[in-house]
Order: sequence, then structure tokens, then C-alpha cells
Amino acid sequence: MNFTTNRHHRALPAKHRFPGQHKLVEKISVIDPTLLILLAVIIVFGLIMLSSASAILSYKNNQGDSYYYLKHQIIFGVLIGGLAFYIMSKIDYHYWRRHAFWIVVGTIILLLAVFIPGLGSEFLGAKRWIDIGGFVFQPSEVVKLSFLIYLSAWLEKKGKEVADLHYGLISFLVMLGFLVLFIAVAQKDLGTTMVIAVISVVVYFIAGAPWKHLGLLMLGGVVSFLGLVKIAAHRVDRLTTFFNPQADLQGIGYHVYQALIAIGSGGFFGVGLGHSMQKKLSYLPAVMTDSIFAVIAEELGFLFSIFLVILFFGLVWRILLIAKKAPDQFGRLLAVGIATWIGFQAFVNIGAMLALLPLTGIPLPFISYGSSSMIMLLAAMGLVANISKKI
Repeated sequence: MNFTTNRHHRALPAKHRFPGQHKLVEKISVIDPTLLILLAVIIVFGLIMLSSASAILSYKNNQGDSYYYLKHQIIFGVLIGGLAFYIMSKIDYHYWRRHAFWIVVGTIILLLAVFIPGLGSEFLGAKRWIDIGGFVFQPSEVVKLSFLIYLSAWLEKKGKEVADLHYGLISFLVMLGFLVLFIAVAQKDLGTTMVIAVISVVVYFIAGAPWKHLGLLMLGGVVSFLGLVKIAAHRVDRLTTFFNPQADLQGIGYHVYQALIAIGSGGFFGVGLGHSMQKKLSYLPAVMTDSIFAVIAEELGFLFSIFLVILFFGLVWRILLIAKKAPDQFGRLLAVGIATWIGFQAFVNIGAMLALLPLTGIPLPFISYGSSSMIMLLAAMGLVANISKKI
């Protein structure tokens, strides 16, 4: 009996194949593993540093509980955000394109809800938060993702009309202008306004807008920024501090000065985890939020500070690679927007601590204390994860 294989033997018809045989050659959809590893490392690193940065303040403000803020970040930020990540990674990202309009409408309603007595919450003269049974969240953080979804769907639908002055640029400016002016003026949140504006302009350009449109947008952005700075005294002070950090070291220049002392004190290897003197003596403002990078630099030194920067660079680069391989324009624009969001916030926050940029109140992604930011960033990463499953 001849058991040799006939090379001219034809493949069996589909009805004669073993059940499920065709599935063996199908591509298994999995989330990009490098994306998951980078994200997990950044989050764990952030929780360790938050534990150190918040311990003293937490002990003073919460009846001796040194881990109150850490537990709050884990429960209301990481766990809820992890659930958001899981849901967004499971739902086909095209679902959000079909409902983009109503998503952004719902977000605008949330932005207006902060002015409802008994629902909106005010802090330092700004109404930016909604308080529901003790759970406080910031609707403007939701805007970063919801408007990106809507803008990506709108730009994909526009196609080549994006390059048209009236149907492209003017329509884009009307949408963006209404949103950012409302957040900047009504909610007095210039930092979030800048993030949304930068994300939107980058996505608009990637969608096919010509260079001349980009030039007009940059010019308009500078004029708008200076106008928004001029109408608020604290913004003028921050800009003054940036141009002359030594002007008032006990006043408007105090925050940046103390951050630079912390960073300089860390040297190459740092003073040790939990041993920041700027934190212990309460010299450094906003140690859990805006200034957490200064605490990292003081306690862990230049070495780990660079390590964190490399982690952010790696995460952004990985998201851009996923964007490049995305199967359609909608997925591509979403991924580019999310990469811009994370990269820009990290750049501005770290740059401000190094006195390379003005202070804006923009948090360090996945590191700074704040459940709203963590939840929405993880939801956005879940969206990227779902896109990665399609390539």
C-alpha cells in the first residue's frame, strides 16, 4: 500500500473538510501586547509614586489615613477605568461612529449640568465638577474623548471636502470654537481647552487639511490664547512667571521655584522613595496632581525621570503604529487623536515643572491624582486596544 502524498492531490471540497477546519487559518483577534505592557507599567509606577506623594497630605486631611488618596485613586480611578477599558476594548470601535452625534450632545449636557444647583460642585471659584452621592467627576475630561469620536466621524465623512475653506476649515472652526470657548470662559479651564484644541487640530490636519489651513489655525490659536490669558489675572501671572521665574519667588513664582528645587535636589539617583523634603515640609504645591513629576525627580532622580519619559514616548509611539495600520480612516484618526492627547499632556506637564513651559494645570497622564482623568484615559486606551485587534 502506497502511503506517499500525491502533490497533485486537490484540496477537499468544503463539505468534506473536518468541522471547524477552516477556522485554523483565521486570524485570532488579540490586543496588542506591547500596548498593554507599557500601559500597565505606567499605571503601576504612577500608583507607587502617588502613594509616596500623597501620604503626608492624606494623613493630615483624612484622620490619620496615609493611604486615603491612593485607595480613592485605585477604586474610583483604576478599577472603574479598568472596567471602561474592558468595555471599550470589546465593543467594535465603529459602533461609536454611528452614535457620535448623540455622544457629543450628551457630553454638552454634562458640561451644562455643572451649573445646576445641588449637582454642580465649585472649587476655587470654578464650576467644573458634578457631585453625585459623593462621586465627583469632571465633564470636561469626557469631552476629550467624546469630541474626538465625533470629530473623527465627521472628518471621515467629509473626505476630500476637508481641504475646502468653507466646508472644511470654517465648519471645523465653528464646532471647535463653540466648545473650547465654553470650557475656557464658562468653566475657567484653560488647560483642558488647550488639550482639546491641540487634539482637534492634529486630527484635522491628519485628515487631509492643507498646510495653509494649519497656518491660519495656529495664528488664530495664538490670538485666542493671548485673549483668554488677558481676561484672567491668574493666567497673566503664570505667563509672567514663565518669562521671568525670578520675579517673585514668594508669590507668583513660588510654585515653579519649589518644583525646580525638588528636581535639582534629586540628582541622578534621587533621595529615596518617600524621602522628598519638598513634600515633607509642604513647600511644593499640588504634590499629588500638577507637581507629581517634581516629586518623582526628587525621590527617584534623573534616572527614573528619564525612564518615565521613555515609557510615555513608547506608549505614544505604539499608538501611532496602531494608527498607521488601522483598517480605515475613522480608526486612524481616533488613534492619532488619543496619541496626541497623552503625548501633549505629558509634554506640557513635565515642561511646566522644568520651567520650559508656563504652568497650565494639566495633569500628568495615568500618574496625577484624579479619577475623572484616569477613567477617560483608560476608556480611550480601550478604544485603541479594540482598533489594534482589527489589524
